[in-house]
Amino acid sequence: MQATKTKRVLVIEDEALVGMMIEDFLGDFGYAVVGPIENLESAIFLAATEEIDVAVVDINISGQVATAVADKLIERGIPFLFVSGYEKMRGARYASIPLLRKPFEPEDLRDAIERVLRR
Repeated sequence: MQATKTKRVLVIEDEALVGMMIEDFLGDFGYAVVGPIENLESAIFLAATEEIDVAVVDINISGQVATAVADKLIERGIPFLFVSGYEKMRGARYASIPLLRKPFEPEDLRDAIERVLRR
């Protein structure tokens, strides 16, 4: 039987406690976590270069909208979802990107990532 590759998840979240919580949840579900990344410059770089399977992207990173991160992921064909306590990202380019509203339960995160990976 062939071993399945552990999925690598890029986590972009500027609130340290929320980032650690997401990291813990994903680790418990068997994912390998890259991050959490707390600043936009590093997030853009990793979205453009890191070997990842999926990403969890907070819409608001230290007061800046994460459109450049989303655009890099879209360009690379990497599935992702937004997390936010706010409204969904505006613009037709992001209309099909799922949004997981904060606060959420661990199972909500797991289910959202599984749905994104199946797309």
